[in-house]
Amino acid sequence: MKLFLLPIVFCFLFWSCDQKSKVEKTIEEIPVNIKVERFDKAFFETSPKDLPKLKKQYPYFFSSKISDTVWLNKMNAPIWREVYTEVQKKYPTANGIKNEVEVLVKHMKYYFPKTKTPKVITLISDMDYSNKAIYADSLIIISLELYLGKEHKFYQFPKYLKQNFEERQMMPDVVTSFSLGKIAPPTEKNLLSQMIYFGKELYLKDILLPEYTDAEKMGYTPEQLVWCKENESYIWRYFIEKEMLFSDEQKLTSRFIDPSPFSKFYLEIDNDSPGRVGAWIGWQIVRSYMENNNVTVDQLLKTNAKEIFEQSKYKPKK
Repeated sequence: MKLFLLPIVFCFLFWSCDQKSKVEKTIEEIPVNIKVERFDKAFFETSPKDLPKLKKQYPYFFSSKISDTVWLNKMNAPIWREVYTEVQKKYPTANGIKNEVEVLVKHMKYYFPKTKTPKVITLISDMDYSNKAIYADSLIIISLELYLGKEHKFYQFPKYLKQNFEERQMMPDVVTSFSLGKIAPPTEKNLLSQMIYFGKELYLKDILLPEYTDAEKMGYTPEQLVWCKENESYIWRYFIEKEMLFSDEQKLTSRFIDPSPFSKFYLEIDNDSPGRVGAWIGWQIVRSYMENNNVTVDQLLKTNAKEIFEQSKYKPKK
């Protein structure tokens, strides 16, 4: 019986791969030409007398409430000049960024046809790790000083944050920002709603960044991803036994959803666990839902957490 099933399995796998390749071929043919503007270079290479011209060219980067003295001081401050030098070493050209964004935007246009072709602007901001990359309809803004590599001397941040200060995290960060305009915030405050919300975001990374690993999509190290896979059934059982899924307890979000050095089971395994395991489980539920239901991405994004959970047929892998 098993031998009889093997050809069927191989045919199914071949058909699945063929279907995927057809989608990717269609996506590759979508015309996209991304323009990248290096505001970081323009800012630090502008002479003080030409600051008014720069402000006129990039009005969205200059608040009228901030004196020109502040900008001039930043231009000339030794620490920021050093940051600029390091950014130029890492990114002498924007060719790599341009190519990555073009591939991403092609996928965006395929799944979300109304997507505009954005202009990409790189800059050196203020080490604001909560806004590393911003998608804003017709603009993608990338703070290059936060993609110099996790071991860079400038980074005086906790390890769990620094591990994502890599060039490879640019596109996942862009998708995270893009998803804010596609996924409605959960109307309920329970843990399941938070899990499914971030599960949807991660599913968007599945379809928009198919060449990226699950670890890169999640912002994990490979070892952290392995830990989640090996402990999936345990995490799920813990949530169920503690009756957490439909609990509105606010601390559950910080324990299992928010970025953190580890998740908080209040057990010995805590120090071995990565943060955000609730978001990771939510991702697996959303994946299961899409595998077991004939729905579009648009329908997924509009479906509430409870319905997704009930129709997902999710079973943790043992």
